[in-house]
Amino acid sequence: MIITWAAGLIRRRSGRLAATALGIALAVALAAALGSFLTASKSTMTARAARSVAVDWQVEVQAGTDPATVLRSVRTSPGVRTALPVGFARTSGFQARAGGSVQSTGPGTALGMPDGYSSAFPQEIRQLTGTPAGVELAQQTAANLHAAPGDTVTITLPGAPETRVKVDGVVDLPQADSLFQKVGAPPQSQPTAPPDNVILLPAAAFSRLTGAAGATAVTTQIHVARNARLPSDPAAAYTAVTGAAHNLEVRSAGGALVGDNIGAALGAAREDALYAQILFLFLGAPGVTLAALLTAAVAGSGADRRRGEQALLRTRGLAPRKVGTLAVIEALLIGTAGGLLGLGLAAVAGRAAFGTASFGATATSAALWSGTAFALGLAVALLVVLVPAIRDLRAATVAQARRSVGRRDRSPLWMRYGLDIVMLAGSLLVFRASSGNNYALVLAPEGVASISVSYWAFLGPGLLWLGSALVLWRLTAFALRHGRGLLTRLARPLTGTLAGTAAAGINRRRRPLARSVVLFALALSFAASTATFNATYRQQAEADAQLTNGADVTVTEPPGAATGPEGASALAAVSGVHHVEPIQHRFAYVGSDLQDLYGVRPTSVGSVTALQDAYFAGDTAHDLMAALKARPDSLLVSAETVRDFQLAPGDLINLRLPYARTGALRTVPFHFAGVVKEFPTAPKDSFLVANAAYVAKSTGSAAVGAFLVDTGGTHQKQVGDRLRSQLGTTATVTDITRTRNAVGSSLTSVDLSGLTRIELFFAVLLAAGAGGIVLVLGLAERRRTFAITTVLGAGRRQVRGLMLSEAAVTAAGGLLGGALIGWALSQMLVKVLTGVFDPPPSAVAVPWAYLALTGGVALAAIASAALGSARSFSRPAVEELREL
Repeated sequence: MIITWAAGLIRRRSGRLAATALGIALAVALAAALGSFLTASKSTMTARAARSVAVDWQVEVQAGTDPATVLRSVRTSPGVRTALPVGFARTSGFQARAGGSVQSTGPGTALGMPDGYSSAFPQEIRQLTGTPAGVELAQQTAANLHAAPGDTVTITLPGAPETRVKVDGVVDLPQADSLFQKVGAPPQSQPTAPPDNVILLPAAAFSRLTGAAGATAVTTQIHVARNARLPSDPAAAYTAVTGAAHNLEVRSAGGALVGDNIGAALGAAREDALYAQILFLFLGAPGVTLAALLTAAVAGSGADRRRGEQALLRTRGLAPRKVGTLAVIEALLIGTAGGLLGLGLAAVAGRAAFGTASFGATATSAALWSGTAFALGLAVALLVVLVPAIRDLRAATVAQARRSVGRRDRSPLWMRYGLDIVMLAGSLLVFRASSGNNYALVLAPEGVASISVSYWAFLGPGLLWLGSALVLWRLTAFALRHGRGLLTRLARPLTGTLAGTAAAGINRRRRPLARSVVLFALALSFAASTATFNATYRQQAEADAQLTNGADVTVTEPPGAATGPEGASALAAVSGVHHVEPIQHRFAYVGSDLQDLYGVRPTSVGSVTALQDAYFAGDTAHDLMAALKARPDSLLVSAETVRDFQLAPGDLINLRLPYARTGALRTVPFHFAGVVKEFPTAPKDSFLVANAAYVAKSTGSAAVGAFLVDTGGTHQKQVGDRLRSQLGTTATVTDITRTRNAVGSSLTSVDLSGLTRIELFFAVLLAAGAGGIVLVLGLAERRRTFAITTVLGAGRRQVRGLMLSEAAVTAAGGLLGGALIGWALSQMLVKVLTGVFDPPPSAVAVPWAYLALTGGVALAAIASAALGSARSFSRPAVEELREL
């Protein structure tokens, strides 16, 4: 009996079974793909965080402790691969004679480097010129001293005689911030910048230099590279690494303090991993839910036929338990087929997008997610097929089961009690609370192993999505019920004299049509919100890189350089350079507070770098640049300075700036014109932005601090390499490609577009399915109605018009509703997930091309469904009625 029933289903209901299985396949594929990608992303975050640090641990030997004892203790610690001692000595200054003049610098740092250090820690030192062994000058120090390999430099230490050394090379210290950190100090106590003057000495030369110095001037650190295997999850890896660091400190009995660089990197990665998990839920869960709803709609379109079949079976004496068993078989058949198809679809998507069916996850993780997704598919099948069948079996009598449904005209319970309005109100309340100024979706305190996520913030977008869907259902049903006259006029071009009949049919089928409209709108809103969020994220990731670097390429002059704006002409001649913009960098006293001052040309600075409104407060970027141009003594200050000095617009601010000729501080009047929160190349803390021409006039110098180079957004790395080759060690050249990798979070490094590529692909399929499959199955259920209409005299063109009328209602309602829901959901997602963006966007980025593609595919699916149904209705109506 079971085999006969299953064979009959496959033979007679193959189209409907395939459509239902396809809906389940989409849910399974999306869940498996996103889950595997999330697991792989976390593993990638851990690996990249570990690779991003040059030195895993900087173990500082405490005063009164023997460095050799600490070194032995470190080398015997579990997971330590390499441990080398490095000496740090504070210098009084450096001096060099070059080109007939003597150049001197202020205090700096001398490092004692052991043999093999460069090969053990290759990311710490980058050779620029000269030989990699011997005495090395940092690039900035070489520029300050005008020194090159072969020159002699004099080193002065407090309480020690001068020492002369011959320079063997010039190096760059890419991770100077961590190298010169204050070990064990909290972030707020760390130096604001590494020392400008650094010299690297072989260990023997360093020992001779510091032999006569006081003990307080010399510190020893043990630099450690670890090889312990880390858990794939950043949070677990962070816990393991910090625990090992604490263990080392305990074993040294206070003789060593660990600067846990790898722990700090993993601490940032664990926060990004949680954001990735949140994005998985925010952006992925609606897709899985939508696929389940699509499956339910497909299965529900044949509900009347299924009830009739069950009634027929019971009339012929089959017990309700047997009928239930057949329903179980049908659900398992659909769930298994859909699950296997979904896993295959996920594997194909993974191989196409990432080159591997597992999305980069381990075999165990991929298998776990595949099993979970397959179980989800079976659950959806049981929910949409078995549960309605069991409910119908409890209809008490065969007569009730055979009775035609759909005659009850009473509104659903949720509509009568206004559940949709309640959901929208709840969404707004949650949104207001979760988008406050001090709200943190992910809380990861510095140095604390545990992190927390405010998952209740999910209620805002979730309630908005569901509430908007129910409101759209209410409005669609209302419009179709009371808009019969309008529907008649709109249907006349398609149906001719049957326009009234078409309107009446639409009115009578308002509930199924409302369901189709809502499903189509939800599919479009899912595609729109996901695409918009992804486009906004890419926009802000690029803005963050440009904010930090300043422009596509930035050439930074060494301190004290007198290069003026005219230096831009030599840079502009380099191949690939479109425009060069000079920017001043000075220091000014606001009262007793020393702050960075940036002088810009208001009319042209925006041509080489993105000035977003989010960088400023109270006014737009365009208006504030216009204010600097209109009144040259205008000054933009940070919010912190405004608060500390209680400034109001128009207030006079007297800054003290060094005058170029004498070096003495001179009072220069400015007027407060606006608040600046962030600015290209500027630090995160307090700084000032002024008109460059006014600063040059007031200080007697037009010297610039940096040149912002526009390459047209392409070939930044190549242009940066050309400028480095031309300038040598006389200036520092940074390009946005390298800066993007340096400042981007590990969430950026795993490329969020990989997540959204998957979602956007499935969003197109869901939109097409919601618009086409549901419509074509609904029209197939009405073959009897169309056959009767033909028998009564309707022409083929009029019948096609009846089908196209329903398709038009679905398309129009779905497009309008989907656009509104997608817009509202995009705005809420971007606001709630503000922590993902740095800097926060002033406006969302709308991917019009993708939205047009999605809308076009969905409309094409609807039109194809209607026209295909009309073409399939080719047999004589009498034969159609006889079969039905």
